[in-house]
Order: sequence, then structure tokens, then C-alpha cells
Amino acid sequence: MTTALILALLPIALLIALGAWLRHRQFLSEAFWPQAERLGYYLLLPSLFLHSLATAQLDEVPVREMVSVLVLSTVGVAVAFVTLRGLFKVDDAAFTSLFQGSIRFNNYVGVSAAAGLFGSHGIALAAVANATIVPTVNILCVLVFARYGSAGRLSLKATLRQLALNPLVLACFLGIFLQWAEVPLVAGLEPALKALGQASLPLGLLCVGAALNFSTAGSWLKPVGMSSLSKFLVMPGVTLLACHALGLRGEAAIAAIMFQSLPTASSSYIMARQLGGDAPLMAGIIAMQTVIAAVALPVVMIGLSGWI
Repeated sequence: MTTALILALLPIALLIALGAWLRHRQFLSEAFWPQAERLGYYLLLPSLFLHSLATAQLDEVPVREMVSVLVLSTVGVAVAFVTLRGLFKVDDAAFTSLFQGSIRFNNYVGVSAAAGLFGSHGIALAAVANATIVPTVNILCVLVFARYGSAGRLSLKATLRQLALNPLVLACFLGIFLQWAEVPLVAGLEPALKALGQASLPLGLLCVGAALNFSTAGSWLKPVGMSSLSKFLVMPGVTLLACHALGLRGEAAIAAIMFQSLPTASSSYIMARQLGGDAPLMAGIIAMQTVIAAVALPVVMIGLSGWI
């Protein structure tokens, strides 16, 4: 288990480091990075979510129980985090980064680790986790940005408009609808969406690395610690309780806990940049959680697996 998790994390760390090096060496013009972030947010990431959700193979997976556990744990931690907003001595933009770092997860690590641990059955478990957590966290994050983003508090109408027009949320619901309706993607469209989605992962991680500013690393320590405590301890603990409460057992329970223990995703940075969050802090949280996860994720999985 430990080897599979570390091997899934290693390429992520390497791509972040490459992005930092490219920015430092000015290999690409400064104008490239904002355009790359925009491309990822509006086209590549939506393609990834749409394709993965629409083509998921869900045979022999306890879908209802797994979905219930993942939604309950994600929403529960998110509500607690917002309720305790006053305890976090950071500005609103930084709070959005803490929030994302506490509830978002890295799809790439999750799918790779699930396949390594459970084979083809792990891909199906990963598909259910993606289909559940991706739309849930994107809706929660859009709501938090509407309240705490740099644009200020939005009205109910403006918040609903953000949700309705958010490309990540739209892609998630379209993918889920196609899965539910058993409508296959058009033969020529399916490989195109798959290719675009695959491009989102390396490009997003390069952008994360390019955004790192180590001169302000000292200011990351407390936010990284708070978000990591929530991500690697609180979230998996709540998920374990939900598994017991809702009767989820075996490999499905292990997969649910694993997905809720993953480091936050590179899409968090792109969303922070596009919706008015603290993008440099978000980049720091992503990078540091990826490193921390190499130790924290195996420890959490081995420690909690005996309680399932």
C-alpha cells in the first residue's frame, strides 16, 4: 500500500518542481502562465471531469452507501470549517485557500493509488468517488468564494448564477447525467475529451509550481498546518465514522477513506486565481500537502484500515 501511494505522489511533486524551475529560469514568457491557467479552468479541467464521470464503470460497487458516506463527510467537514471561521486568523481570500485545502482532493493520485491497490475494481471505486466528491466540493467552493472571495459577498442571485455558469460544476453534472441516462459519448468526441482531460493534470501542476514564491514560505506554515490537519486527520476520521454509521465495509470503505485523505488538487490553484482567492497561498498549500502526503497518507490508511 505504501509503495503504491508514494509512486502516485512522486510524479506530482516532480511536475510542481518543474513548473517552479521553468518560471525561475524564465523559459516561458510571463504572459504564458495566466493564459495556461485560464485554458485549464475553462476547457481542460471540465473535459477531465466530464469524460471521467460519463465513462465510469460502476458494476459491483455499493454506489448508494459510498455516495452517502462521501457526501456526508465532505459536507460535514465543510460546514464545520465555515462555522469555525472566526478561529482562523487570516483574511477572507486566505480563508478560501484554507477551505479548498481542507476538502478538495487530487484525482490523479486517487485514481493511480486505487488502481495500484485494487486493480480494475479500484478504477470503478475511483469513478464513484470522483462522481460524488467532484461536484460536491466544486459547489461548496463556489459558495465559499461567493461569500469570502476578493469580489466580496455576492447576492443570492449572483451566487446561483456563479454556480449555474461554473464550468467545473456544469461538466460534473453533464457527466453524471450521461452516466445516469446511459448515453455514450459520441465516438469522435470521447477520445478528444479524454486527451483534453489528460492535458489538464500536467499543465495544472506546472502552473502550481510556477506560482510558488518561496520568499513568503514562512507565512505558509500556519495555513498549511491547519489545512493539512483537516485534510489528513479530520476528514478521514469523519469518513471512518460515516462508514460505520452507514454500513460501508471492505474495499469500498478503504477507497472512501483514501480519497478523503488525498492532498488537495492543482485545480484549487486555478479556481483561486479565477474566483478571487489567495492563489500564492493556495500554490503553497498544494505543494506542501503533496510532500506531506508521502508520509501522512500511508500512515492514515494503515492506521485506519484496522477499524474498518
